[in-house]
Amino acid sequence: MSLFGHIPGLRAWVRAIVAPLMSYLSELNTPQQSAVTHTDGPLLVLAGAGSGKTRVITYRILNLIENGVRPDQILAVTFTNKAAKEMRERVHALTAKHPHIARMFPDTRPTIATFHSLGVSLLRENHAALGLRRYFTIYDRSDSVSAIKQALEALGYGVKQFEPKKILSQISKAKGDAKTATDFGTSENSSYFARVVHDVWQRYDTILRENEALDFDDLLLRTLTMLRNHPGILASYQERFTHVHIDEYQDTNKVQYEIARLLVGERANICAVGDVDQNIYSWRGADMNNILQFERHFKGAVVILLEENYRSTQTIIAASNDIIEKNTQRIEKKVFTNNAEGEPLSLYAAYNETEEAEYVAREARSLITSGTDPSSIAVLFRANFQSRVLEEAFLKYGVPYQMLGTRFFERREIKDVLSYVRLALNPKSTADLARVINEPARGIGKVTVLKIIEGKEDLISGKTRAQVDAFMGMMDELREVLAQKPLPEALKYLVKRTGMEDELRQGGETEQERLENIHELVSLATQYAEYTGLDGAEKLLEDATLQSDQDALDDKNEQKSGVKLMTIHSAKGLEFSYVFITGMEEGLFPHERLSSEKIDEEEERRLFYVALTRAMKKVFLSFAGIRTVFGSQRFNTPSSFLDDISSDHMVSANPTESGHERTVYLD
Repeated sequence: MSLFGHIPGLRAWVRAIVAPLMSYLSELNTPQQSAVTHTDGPLLVLAGAGSGKTRVITYRILNLIENGVRPDQILAVTFTNKAAKEMRERVHALTAKHPHIARMFPDTRPTIATFHSLGVSLLRENHAALGLRRYFTIYDRSDSVSAIKQALEALGYGVKQFEPKKILSQISKAKGDAKTATDFGTSENSSYFARVVHDVWQRYDTILRENEALDFDDLLLRTLTMLRNHPGILASYQERFTHVHIDEYQDTNKVQYEIARLLVGERANICAVGDVDQNIYSWRGADMNNILQFERHFKGAVVILLEENYRSTQTIIAASNDIIEKNTQRIEKKVFTNNAEGEPLSLYAAYNETEEAEYVAREARSLITSGTDPSSIAVLFRANFQSRVLEEAFLKYGVPYQMLGTRFFERREIKDVLSYVRLALNPKSTADLARVINEPARGIGKVTVLKIIEGKEDLISGKTRAQVDAFMGMMDELREVLAQKPLPEALKYLVKRTGMEDELRQGGETEQERLENIHELVSLATQYAEYTGLDGAEKLLEDATLQSDQDALDDKNEQKSGVKLMTIHSAKGLEFSYVFITGMEEGLFPHERLSSEKIDEEEERRLFYVALTRAMKKVFLSFAGIRTVFGSQRFNTPSSFLDDISSDHMVSANPTESGHERTVYLD
């Protein structure tokens, strides 16, 4: 008799455990199964566009838990809040489908976060050891630009002489390369401009310290410095996170790579998922060598290729393969699909940008009339300036649209409320003090604000002194309310107590709309009901500050049904039934820089590949023979990329001509 016969119920018990495992593995193709069931040691998953990389990560987390790894020992890091939220939801849905797994480790869950939100968590957990305030302020880009201007002025440099955004960009790039101001001063002092950047950087750091604030790049650089300089802290996180997943690995910079390397330690249980062919952020510091040299960085790494695309038609995949195979800096793979052949790509040759935009608007309107959901249509462009004429055309033809980039958290009234919250948590945040101390008007002028910032409050007297004391007392009161009341109730109190609500109620239609936006913020705050004390306010501020452009699609006020207009960079990670790619002109795409910087044609080609693979059903390409750029008409030749697509995959959309040689625009 078998063992099953000797132990009553064993057969049923084994079936109960094994059957769910087999059922979820059967939902994956063979390479996906290999990635999911690889549990120990370094793993690189090269995932082609639409090949199910998120599915692999989420199922791999499920499989790790199935194999006895505690959920809270699993870390998954990605790049946008939107992607992190989707991953969390999918992991939750998977565990809900397999309740025996949830029962194995009740009340624990994996950590799924963006790099920046992970940095915030780690820094706040160790704030005392690092000499940081628990509720440190996070500077967004506009805050940082203002601080750079302040640093320039303090050092006697003019903002017209040195562009603050350019200096901030230099500092940001250096921080992404894991350099401090001291490092930069040692290695980059060969030019006068570099020395100016170094001086401004040092003053900028002083301003951040005085305000007990960190900027975006500090969230990563300070995290890396902490892990390097505090062995005990590093060891605790290596013990906590025994299995680490990094999504979009091709987009990691040096700091992010170093953080990941330190966290996995000698155990090296790292699963990196990415695609060399979708590396389009080198200008942000993304280092493609991180993925190209993964096997050298992590000895004994297993490499798995995901080449089956589940998103696009055979024609779209064939055209995108035509494009990307011309690149030499890549790991060879051939994406394929078992989807339908689909329609050929269409190419429209327009006389000028207005005709091109109107063609796009008419085609989008035709799709909508035929029953297509407007939200499943995207119009992509290489440069932001292209959006103006497209918006005009969509308005002219009455086509509903949404321009990606107008973010809920960037609206003036929302930033005002959040500044009040930040100031309540961090009284040393002078940027927030300056923003709200006279909003609404309280009769406190700029000279008075400057005295407060400089610590000269004793020089303030009379009625102004009374106003300042009243404001400071109100901020103390708001902090107590935020600590004691649920976040929605605290925000309601804040809006009323500060006078914002009364002022907006007395205004016109614009003010009413602003008040409605504040009400929406209060509604959003209900999502933070699980937090106690000041933690809810802290988490709201963190989410608001770290929100990406793509996350704007999740804002309730932005979820209107309309064709999505966006740059190709913003479209990364999204998918649509129909995609229009405009401006297919040499000098625009591939993009010719205004500076003397040489075109990185391989990255431009990767960007075109990303644009093509956003589409599920059909791609519409277009270019303009004449385009007005910076007030001057420019005569264009079609993009060289168009010649790389086989004529078998593309047809002309012009009424009487075929092929893109049709253009008649020369003089």
